[in-house]
Amino acid sequence: MSKYVCTMCGFAYREERGFAPSGFPPGMPWSDVPDDWKCPMCGSPKNIFRLYSDERFE
Repeated sequence: MSKYVCTMCGFAYREERGFAPSGFPPGMPWSDVPDDWKCPMCGSPKNIFRLYSDERFE
C-alpha cells in the first residue's frame, strides 16, 4: 500500500491505515479519497499530495 504526503506541511495519508477522522477505513486507496478532501493539518487540497516511495516523491 502507498503513502501520499502533503507537499505543504508533510502530513502523510497511508492507505493501509486510512484516516478515521475523515471516515476513511484502513485499506482505502488514495483514488477513493474524494477530490474535495483537504489536508487535515494545513487545509491544502488533495491535488498537492504526492506519492512517497523510497524516501522521495514520485
